[in-house]
Amino acid sequence: MKILLIEFRDMTHPEAGGAEVVLLETFKRIVAAGHSVDYLCCRYPGSKSEEYREGIRILRRGIQPCFNHAAPLAYHRELRGNGYDVIIEGIDKLPFFMPLHERKVPVLCIVPHLFGTAVFHEASFPVGAYVYAHEWFIPFVYRNCLFSVLSQGTRDDLRGRGIPGDHIRVIHSGLSQEHYSAPEKKPFADHPLLVYLGRVKKYKGIEIGIRAVERLRGKYPGIECRIVGTGDHLPQLRRFVSRLGLEKNVTFPGFIPEQEKVELLQRAHLLLYTSPKEGWGLSVIEANVCGTPALASDSPGLRESVVDGKTGFLVPHGDVQALAGRMDALLSDPCLYARMRAAAVEWGRGFTWERMTQETLALIGQAREQFRARSG
Repeated sequence: MKILLIEFRDMTHPEAGGAEVVLLETFKRIVAAGHSVDYLCCRYPGSKSEEYREGIRILRRGIQPCFNHAAPLAYHRELRGNGYDVIIEGIDKLPFFMPLHERKVPVLCIVPHLFGTAVFHEASFPVGAYVYAHEWFIPFVYRNCLFSVLSQGTRDDLRGRGIPGDHIRVIHSGLSQEHYSAPEKKPFADHPLLVYLGRVKKYKGIEIGIRAVERLRGKYPGIECRIVGTGDHLPQLRRFVSRLGLEKNVTFPGFIPEQEKVELLQRAHLLLYTSPKEGWGLSVIEANVCGTPALASDSPGLRESVVDGKTGFLVPHGDVQALAGRMDALLSDPCLYARMRAAAVEWGRGFTWERMTQETLALIGQAREQFRARSG
């Protein structure tokens, strides 16, 4: 097959996150299986307009703020005659509405998550309203399309918006298992280490985890929380930590290389993920395979990546007291921690990119068959 993949960012973008990791790992394996993939995404300072990565042809056109308009324009101007067998949209920011621009090729959507009303917690009202309005049209524009989602939570979101359930397939994220391993033991000593790993955005609710650390500082004076990642919310978080007087307990290493990330997760005692909504919890599974349980909000996406009471704990989103209580329970009970740690490793080992790739290829095949039947 000849595939066109459209997504706002590719993995080299400075703001790339979990969605871009999922696309790269899946579609480089699709290329290895003999198919060709063109990946249309936005430019960023210093980027090349075209290059190959992992066998994928990366095409960068337009800038991020208006890429939802630049992508269809680039398709009409230079890509429409390439003879694609399928167009795949990654919808995790704004839809590109490709079914309005191409009626002779099937369109399949990969949706890590949609913002819904949560966008107003991250963006100004005009920007939030713009995103919300675009999402409102999804059931109408994509009524004949199939959807791949990372979690039951996103599937329920789409169904609630009017997408038929039989148009949606849950395909959980994979993991490069060969890059991860769990140390045999993880001593606590007097220095428990907690980690947040992901983009540093306002809507992620990182302050909730920091407040829980503040509550436990008296019992665990050496407690440390590392906020790993980059994003536009970093300055506000630094000021927040300063106001609480937690500069010695909460640090911001920023972006770290892959091997350093794995080593940090192997040393960490707990992963914190207090977001109100996620497509999936890739960082949760990465931490689990390194022998690190997770404490997370009981929110869409995360409630599927964390097996509550087994591989970590889920707490009501925003409940600092409940989060601090679960944190203390794990840090003060070596037997509970050892059981949860072993279960986390076993759970994490079940997620592979190979499985995700095969399920994605099967869904692409189904999308093409259904399109031929409708066109028929």
